[in-house]
Amino acid sequence: MKTINIIETRVRGFIEDIQHPKQKKKINLNEIEHHMRQQIEAYFDMGGYTLFHAAIEKLEEEGQLTPIQNNQQNGRTPALSLYYWVNIKKEETKWDRLEMMKRSDLFDFSYYENNPEWQTKEEWKRIENLYLFLQSNEERITVSLEERSLELFGHEKFLTDDSLFPEGKGFLKRIGVSIDQLKGTKYGEPFVYWTKQGKEINDFQRVLIVENLSFFHTCVQLLESDSLDYEPDLIIYGEGKKIERSFSFFFRLFPAKPYLFYYCGDIDAEGYSMLLRLIDKYSDCSIHPALKIYRKMLDCVEQANNQINQVKNEEHRDRFFSWFSDEEQEVLQQLWKAEKRIPQEVLTVETWRRWL
Repeated sequence: MKTINIIETRVRGFIEDIQHPKQKKKINLNEIEHHMRQQIEAYFDMGGYTLFHAAIEKLEEEGQLTPIQNNQQNGRTPALSLYYWVNIKKEETKWDRLEMMKRSDLFDFSYYENNPEWQTKEEWKRIENLYLFLQSNEERITVSLEERSLELFGHEKFLTDDSLFPEGKGFLKRIGVSIDQLKGTKYGEPFVYWTKQGKEINDFQRVLIVENLSFFHTCVQLLESDSLDYEPDLIIYGEGKKIERSFSFFFRLFPAKPYLFYYCGDIDAEGYSMLLRLIDKYSDCSIHPALKIYRKMLDCVEQANNQINQVKNEEHRDRFFSWFSDEEQEVLQQLWKAEKRIPQEVLTVETWRRWL
């Protein structure tokens, strides 16, 4: 019994020493056993591995360790996984339960009771600030989420920047509060746009969104010469992926009514995904691929260049290809297989003349 306690006590002590309150740690079991051999003089005489194996299984049952299932074992009998996660250290409740009960009229503390490692001084201070605010939030007006974040948590990016404030991500969910209760809103980002001369804002109907800056300026010139496809009343510079965040700003600038949106990006994997994500995110809007412009780009296939380090989404590819004829799909498939792309910049005021 004494020997069991020696092995298990040493293993438990080692695991406790490296446990972290906020993140898991990866360990190599063979390295841990090697450490035990060096620390316990009679390790082999007492049948050390058998007791080591039992200690690891017990810690696994208790939830202290989790095996990493990658088919790698430690090479011993009976076998164990070679790698384990040392799980987050479970700390005893730190907060005053009476103080938690006083605030339970507005907050749900169940997450903190189940995850006591989050019961820190910093988190409690945030909860206190939020509680004071919510007691009078009906008297407050709606401001940007960044402004409210600065007021309540000391930094405008606490709720919005995961890299700077990883603890900010999920804070409202942990305490059971919505952004609406904060009287905060996520404003869309402004975008660059150009309107057709002589067109009244209330008469706008067709909108063309283009991915790249060069082609935006080309479209402006073509619009002024009445030679741009779709004869849009408004051209928006999408700035690549930014349009996915800034598109909602459109409805703060222009009258609420049905519009016809046409989108054109590069003919490449990321261009397909930007268009499809925009369509899916704003499914209540009439967003279509600007096929007339895409077909002009396909006419310039000889200027295709290499597609470098792009995320390939085959579902988006297939949905994009479905808008084209069989012959056009064959060209698109060849580009995809060869990892080639056609950038919007193949369309200039000069090259556009071939279709006039």
